[in-house]
Amino acid sequence: MDAAAIAEAAERLAGAKHIVAVTGAGISVESGIPDFRSPGGLWTKYPPGEYATIEAYLENPDKVWKLWHELGRDLAFAQPNPGHIALANLEAAGRLGAVITQNIDNLHQAAGSRKVIEYHGNARHLVCLSCGREEPLETGLPVECAPRCSCSPGALMKPAIVFFGEMIPSQAAMDAENWAQVCDAMIIVGTSATVYPCAGLPMTAKAHGAVIVECNVGPTEYTSRITDVFVQGKAGETLPALAAALGAR
Repeated sequence: MDAAAIAEAAERLAGAKHIVAVTGAGISVESGIPDFRSPGGLWTKYPPGEYATIEAYLENPDKVWKLWHELGRDLAFAQPNPGHIALANLEAAGRLGAVITQNIDNLHQAAGSRKVIEYHGNARHLVCLSCGREEPLETGLPVECAPRCSCSPGALMKPAIVFFGEMIPSQAAMDAENWAQVCDAMIIVGTSATVYPCAGLPMTAKAHGAVIVECNVGPTEYTSRITDVFVQGKAGETLPALAAALGAR
Protein backbone atom coordinates (compact mmCIF):
# COMPACT_ATOMS: atom_id res chain seq x y z
CA MET A 1 0.00 0.00 0.00
CA ASP A 2 1.34 3.42 -1.00
CA ALA A 3 1.50 5.68 2.07
CA ALA A 4 2.09 8.70 -0.16
CA ALA A 5 -1.12 7.98 -2.09
CA ILE A 6 -3.06 7.65 1.18
CA ALA A 7 -1.67 10.98 2.36
CA GLU A 8 -2.51 12.67 -0.93
CA ALA A 9 -6.04 11.22 -0.93
CA ALA A 10 -6.61 12.37 2.64
CA GLU A 11 -5.37 15.84 1.77
CA ARG A 12 -7.73 16.07 -1.21
CA LEU A 13 -10.66 14.83 0.88
CA ALA A 14 -9.94 16.88 3.99
CA GLY A 15 -11.78 19.97 2.81
CA ALA A 16 -14.70 18.16 1.20
CA LYS A 17 -18.12 18.76 2.74
CA HIS A 18 -20.12 16.15 0.81
CA ILE A 19 -18.27 12.86 0.31
CA VAL A 20 -19.96 9.78 -1.12
CA ALA A 21 -18.56 6.29 -1.72
CA VAL A 22 -19.44 4.03 -4.65
CA THR A 23 -18.66 0.38 -3.97
CA GLY A 24 -18.60 -2.77 -6.06
CA ALA A 25 -17.88 -6.47 -5.63
CA GLY A 26 -14.22 -5.88 -4.85
CA ILE A 27 -14.92 -4.57 -1.37
CA SER A 28 -16.66 -7.82 -0.40
CA VAL A 29 -14.08 -10.27 -1.76
CA GLU A 30 -12.22 -10.11 1.56
CA SER A 31 -15.46 -11.20 3.25
CA GLY A 32 -15.37 -14.42 1.25
CA ILE A 33 -17.82 -13.38 -1.46
CA PRO A 34 -16.22 -13.97 -4.88
CA ASP A 35 -16.64 -11.48 -7.68
CA PHE A 36 -19.34 -12.85 -9.99
CA ARG A 37 -17.14 -12.27 -13.03
CA SER A 38 -13.82 -13.49 -11.70
CA PRO A 39 -12.43 -16.98 -12.46
CA GLY A 40 -14.34 -19.34 -10.21
CA GLY A 41 -17.07 -16.75 -9.69
CA LEU A 42 -20.76 -17.60 -9.84
CA TRP A 43 -21.10 -16.74 -13.53
CA THR A 44 -18.71 -19.58 -14.43
CA LYS A 45 -21.06 -22.05 -12.76
CA TYR A 46 -24.32 -20.27 -13.52
CA PRO A 47 -24.23 -18.43 -16.88
CA PRO A 48 -26.03 -15.11 -16.38
CA GLY A 49 -28.13 -15.56 -19.53
CA GLU A 50 -29.65 -18.67 -17.98
CA TYR A 51 -29.80 -17.64 -14.34
CA ALA A 52 -29.68 -13.87 -13.90
CA THR A 53 -32.38 -12.43 -16.17
CA ILE A 54 -35.92 -11.78 -15.06
CA GLU A 55 -37.13 -13.64 -18.15
CA ALA A 56 -35.22 -16.75 -17.11
CA TYR A 57 -36.65 -16.58 -13.59
CA LEU A 58 -40.23 -16.21 -14.81
CA GLU A 59 -39.81 -18.98 -17.37
CA ASN A 60 -38.17 -21.51 -15.06
CA PRO A 61 -38.10 -20.20 -11.48
CA ASP A 62 -37.20 -23.54 -9.91
CA LYS A 63 -34.06 -23.81 -12.06
CA VAL A 64 -32.93 -20.23 -11.42
CA TRP A 65 -33.72 -20.47 -7.73
CA LYS A 66 -30.78 -22.87 -7.26
CA LEU A 67 -28.34 -20.01 -7.89
CA TRP A 68 -30.00 -17.61 -5.47
CA HIS A 69 -30.44 -20.28 -2.83
CA GLU A 70 -26.71 -20.99 -3.00
CA LEU A 71 -25.85 -17.31 -2.88
CA GLY A 72 -28.21 -16.71 0.03
CA ARG A 73 -26.55 -19.54 1.95
CA ASP A 74 -23.09 -18.05 1.31
CA LEU A 75 -24.19 -14.55 2.31
CA ALA A 76 -25.66 -15.82 5.56
CA PHE A 77 -22.15 -16.58 6.81
CA ALA A 78 -20.37 -13.53 5.37
CA GLN A 79 -19.21 -10.82 7.75
CA PRO A 80 -18.12 -7.22 7.10
CA ASN A 81 -14.40 -6.74 6.63
CA PRO A 82 -12.24 -3.75 7.66
CA GLY A 83 -13.11 -1.97 4.41
CA HIS A 84 -16.83 -1.97 5.20
CA ILE A 85 -16.11 -0.94 8.78
CA ALA A 86 -13.86 1.94 7.68
CA LEU A 87 -16.67 3.42 5.56
CA ALA A 88 -19.08 3.07 8.49
CA ASN A 89 -16.54 4.86 10.71
CA LEU A 90 -16.21 7.67 8.18
CA GLU A 91 -19.98 8.11 8.22
CA ALA A 92 -20.12 8.03 12.02
CA ALA A 93 -17.43 10.72 12.11
CA GLY A 94 -19.49 12.93 9.82
CA ARG A 95 -17.04 12.60 6.94
CA LEU A 96 -19.11 10.41 4.60
CA GLY A 97 -22.63 11.23 3.50
CA ALA A 98 -23.67 7.94 1.92
CA VAL A 99 -22.57 4.68 0.36
CA ILE A 100 -23.92 3.83 -3.08
CA THR A 101 -23.36 0.12 -3.54
CA GLN A 102 -23.77 -2.26 -6.44
CA ASN A 103 -23.50 -5.13 -3.97
CA ILE A 104 -26.46 -7.14 -2.78
CA ASP A 105 -24.85 -8.66 0.31
CA ASN A 106 -26.05 -6.27 3.08
CA LEU A 107 -22.50 -6.02 4.48
CA HIS A 108 -22.42 -2.23 4.59
CA GLN A 109 -25.45 -2.22 6.88
CA ALA A 110 -23.97 -5.02 8.96
CA ALA A 111 -20.81 -2.93 9.40
CA GLY A 112 -22.84 -0.01 10.74
CA SER A 113 -23.38 2.20 7.70
CA ARG A 114 -26.74 3.92 8.02
CA LYS A 115 -27.14 5.69 4.67
CA VAL A 116 -26.79 2.92 2.10
CA ILE A 117 -28.26 3.25 -1.39
CA GLU A 118 -28.68 -0.29 -2.74
CA TYR A 119 -28.48 0.18 -6.49
CA HIS A 120 -29.08 -3.48 -7.27
CA GLY A 121 -31.22 -4.52 -4.32
CA ASN A 122 -30.58 -6.92 -1.45
CA ALA A 123 -30.22 -10.69 -1.81
CA ARG A 124 -31.03 -11.34 1.83
CA HIS A 125 -34.71 -10.62 1.21
CA LEU A 126 -37.50 -12.02 -0.95
CA VAL A 127 -40.26 -10.03 -2.60
CA CYS A 128 -43.60 -11.30 -3.89
CA LEU A 129 -44.22 -10.56 -7.57
CA SER A 130 -47.97 -10.41 -6.90
CA CYS A 131 -48.49 -8.42 -3.69
CA GLY A 132 -45.05 -6.87 -3.20
CA ARG A 133 -44.60 -8.23 0.32
CA GLU A 134 -40.99 -8.61 1.46
CA GLU A 135 -39.59 -11.13 3.93
CA PRO A 136 -36.10 -12.30 4.93
CA LEU A 137 -34.57 -15.07 2.84
CA GLU A 138 -34.37 -18.05 5.16
CA THR A 139 -31.44 -20.38 4.54
CA GLY A 140 -33.65 -23.36 5.40
CA LEU A 141 -35.80 -22.93 2.28
CA PRO A 142 -35.72 -25.95 -0.07
CA VAL A 143 -33.37 -25.67 -3.02
CA GLU A 144 -35.64 -27.65 -5.35
CA CYS A 145 -38.38 -25.09 -5.81
CA ALA A 146 -38.64 -21.30 -5.84
CA PRO A 147 -40.50 -19.80 -2.88
CA ARG A 148 -44.18 -18.89 -3.13
CA CYS A 149 -46.17 -16.28 -1.26
CA SER A 150 -49.29 -16.95 0.79
CA CYS A 151 -51.18 -14.05 -0.81
CA SER A 152 -52.61 -16.21 -3.61
CA PRO A 153 -52.14 -19.74 -5.01
CA GLY A 154 -48.85 -20.04 -6.86
CA ALA A 155 -47.77 -16.44 -6.24
CA LEU A 156 -44.05 -16.38 -7.00
CA MET A 157 -41.45 -14.72 -4.80
CA LYS A 158 -38.02 -13.71 -6.01
CA PRO A 159 -34.84 -12.35 -4.42
CA ALA A 160 -35.23 -8.61 -3.86
CA ILE A 161 -32.44 -7.83 -6.31
CA VAL A 162 -32.34 -6.31 -9.76
CA PHE A 163 -32.22 -9.08 -12.34
CA PHE A 164 -30.83 -8.33 -15.79
CA GLY A 165 -33.78 -6.92 -17.70
CA GLU A 166 -35.27 -5.15 -14.68
CA MET A 167 -35.19 -1.44 -13.95
CA ILE A 168 -33.04 0.03 -11.18
CA PRO A 169 -35.37 0.90 -8.26
CA SER A 170 -36.51 4.44 -8.96
CA GLN A 171 -35.73 5.80 -5.49
CA ALA A 172 -32.24 4.30 -5.48
CA ALA A 173 -31.53 5.63 -8.97
CA MET A 174 -32.78 9.09 -8.02
CA ASP A 175 -30.86 9.23 -4.73
CA ALA A 176 -27.64 8.00 -6.35
CA GLU A 177 -27.87 10.50 -9.20
CA ASN A 178 -28.53 13.31 -6.73
CA TRP A 179 -25.45 12.41 -4.69
CA ALA A 180 -23.34 12.19 -7.84
CA GLN A 181 -24.38 15.72 -8.77
CA VAL A 182 -24.01 17.39 -5.36
CA CYS A 183 -20.98 15.64 -3.86
CA ASP A 184 -17.65 17.45 -3.91
CA ALA A 185 -15.68 14.21 -3.49
CA MET A 186 -16.31 10.57 -4.40
CA ILE A 187 -14.44 7.47 -3.23
CA ILE A 188 -14.60 4.58 -5.71
CA VAL A 189 -13.98 1.17 -4.14
CA GLY A 190 -13.83 -2.30 -5.67
CA THR A 191 -15.55 -1.53 -8.95
CA SER A 192 -14.14 -1.51 -12.46
CA ALA A 193 -16.55 0.64 -14.49
CA THR A 194 -18.22 -2.24 -16.32
CA VAL A 195 -21.79 -2.34 -14.99
CA TYR A 196 -23.98 0.52 -16.13
CA PRO A 197 -25.82 2.68 -15.23
CA CYS A 198 -24.05 2.67 -11.84
CA ALA A 199 -20.66 2.87 -13.56
CA GLY A 200 -21.67 6.28 -14.90
CA LEU A 201 -22.09 7.88 -11.47
CA PRO A 202 -18.38 8.75 -11.03
CA MET A 203 -18.43 10.33 -14.50
CA THR A 204 -21.35 12.50 -13.39
CA ALA A 205 -19.58 13.45 -10.17
CA LYS A 206 -16.42 14.40 -12.05
CA ALA A 207 -18.43 16.48 -14.53
CA HIS A 208 -19.85 18.41 -11.57
CA GLY A 209 -16.42 19.15 -10.17
CA ALA A 210 -15.97 16.40 -7.58
CA VAL A 211 -12.57 15.05 -6.54
CA ILE A 212 -12.31 11.36 -7.42
CA VAL A 213 -10.33 9.05 -5.13
CA GLU A 214 -10.11 5.49 -6.44
CA CYS A 215 -9.22 2.54 -4.18
CA ASN A 216 -8.80 -0.60 -6.27
CA VAL A 217 -6.43 -3.55 -6.54
CA GLY A 218 -5.50 -2.46 -10.06
CA PRO A 219 -6.14 0.29 -12.59
CA THR A 220 -9.59 0.51 -14.20
CA GLU A 221 -11.19 2.56 -16.93
CA TYR A 222 -11.68 5.28 -14.34
CA THR A 223 -7.98 5.54 -13.50
CA SER A 224 -6.74 7.33 -16.60
CA ARG A 225 -9.99 9.13 -17.37
CA ILE A 226 -11.31 10.75 -14.19
CA THR A 227 -9.35 9.59 -11.12
CA ASP A 228 -7.50 12.33 -9.23
CA VAL A 229 -5.79 10.05 -6.69
CA PHE A 230 -5.34 6.31 -7.22
CA VAL A 231 -4.74 4.20 -4.10
CA GLN A 232 -3.77 0.67 -5.05
CA GLY A 233 -4.47 -2.20 -2.70
CA LYS A 234 -7.16 -4.25 -1.02
CA ALA A 235 -10.12 -2.36 0.40
CA GLY A 236 -9.54 -3.94 3.80
CA GLU A 237 -6.15 -2.21 3.92
CA THR A 238 -6.57 1.03 1.98
CA LEU A 239 -9.88 2.19 3.48
CA PRO A 240 -8.88 1.83 7.15
CA ALA A 241 -5.68 3.73 6.39
CA LEU A 242 -7.63 6.46 4.60
CA ALA A 243 -10.21 6.66 7.40
CA ALA A 244 -7.44 6.96 9.98
CA ALA A 245 -5.78 9.73 7.99
CA LEU A 246 -9.11 11.58 8.03
CA GLY A 247 -9.49 11.12 11.77
CA ALA A 248 -12.11 8.36 11.69
CA ARG A 249 -10.78 5.29 13.50
